[in-house]
Amino acid sequence: MRSLLFTLIALVIVYPQSSFGQNIPPKGFKALFNGKDLKGWFGHGTKDPRTLWKMSPDELKAHHEKTLKDINAHWSVQNGELVNDGKGLYLTTKKDYKDFELLLEYKTVPKADSGIYLRGVPQVQIWDPTEEAKWKIGADKGSGGLWNNSKGAPGKDPSKRMDRPFGEWNQFRIIMIGEKVTVHLNGEKVVDNVVMENYFDRKIPIFEKGPIQLQTHGGEIRWRNVFIREIEDETGFQTLFNGKDLAGWHGAVNNYEVVDGAIMCKKGKGGTLYAKDEYSDFVFRFEFKLPPGGNNGIAVRSPGKGDPAWEAYEIQVLDNTAEKYAKLQPYQFHGSVYGLAPAKRGALLPVGEWNQQEIYFKGSHIKINLNGTIILDQDVSKIDLSKVKKVPKGVNRSKGFIGFAGHSDPVQFRNVRIKNL
Repeated sequence: MRSLLFTLIALVIVYPQSSFGQNIPPKGFKALFNGKDLKGWFGHGTKDPRTLWKMSPDELKAHHEKTLKDINAHWSVQNGELVNDGKGLYLTTKKDYKDFELLLEYKTVPKADSGIYLRGVPQVQIWDPTEEAKWKIGADKGSGGLWNNSKGAPGKDPSKRMDRPFGEWNQFRIIMIGEKVTVHLNGEKVVDNVVMENYFDRKIPIFEKGPIQLQTHGGEIRWRNVFIREIEDETGFQTLFNGKDLAGWHGAVNNYEVVDGAIMCKKGKGGTLYAKDEYSDFVFRFEFKLPPGGNNGIAVRSPGKGDPAWEAYEIQVLDNTAEKYAKLQPYQFHGSVYGLAPAKRGALLPVGEWNQQEIYFKGSHIKINLNGTIILDQDVSKIDLSKVKKVPKGVNRSKGFIGFAGHSDPVQFRNVRIKNL
């Protein structure tokens, strides 16, 4: 399941040039640094984070306040950038993080040394690769490695030197799930899904969660566009699609095929492809890619026959941007419970890109998350059915099959998994 999740999040994040220095997070991400002040941060050095977790809430609050004098002496905000003079405590998030994707940019000077602590543990290394005095400890190999891993351990050194010249901004993309870390530096993967060792106690795995820390010593470093996306826990999820064939599926099997590891409705074909078992309350996660004008749907609590939009519930999958759909009713656009509840628009990625979606269905409550944005949060039992043009026969169904309701378009689905609630 861990490897599946890495596949799920292996989308290329491109920093839009227009947002440089503005601290505007991409969809699904939140800003750790607001571009104005140090709200949400405190000071902490290379100390075991368990010392923080032993403190009472009042003790921790007092500790945060105590570190502000040091932080304010060495850290400042200039033109939307975090600036450190190379001294003092490390800037540390007040919030602890478990699994996440971290984006940030940094710019430093000759002979400076820095790093990023993950869950309070050192570190994704940042240093001067031209400083010959440190070549014997690996500086010549460049930044981005998990430098505090044991000698010879995977990921200790980056696979490639990708540091940009001094005066230019470098871009990190760091993914951490469980003990495993992947690091991209300036668009190149330099650490590939390796275990990050627990510097404070190598006999045990790295802590389950902890703060993000921006380390600094030896010279000025600047940071900007510091964004994070927390990754949902995959515990309890079952994979429904093996990525190779339609084993375990039933219904309109002949109208679907597997292409490049994804389920795809054959062009000009349709019908509903159902997973093997019935489900009542669940969380359903998947990725999908729309062709221009693409139309499909997610059948939920279906009896396994008939039109799911009327026999049960259908969550619409649709290219909202297609001109031919401009005059649809609000409840017909992507993410809507067809005929019943309209979803918010604006969270779909461009046609041809992979979207990530989660459907939470418990009792009569449906919540849909598209690419990190909640586009629908509805208790269907509270819908005034007297105002519904055509009430689905299955509106009160509490259990049924889940599947893909094709409408002749080659919409693709992958990383399909479900969790019973």
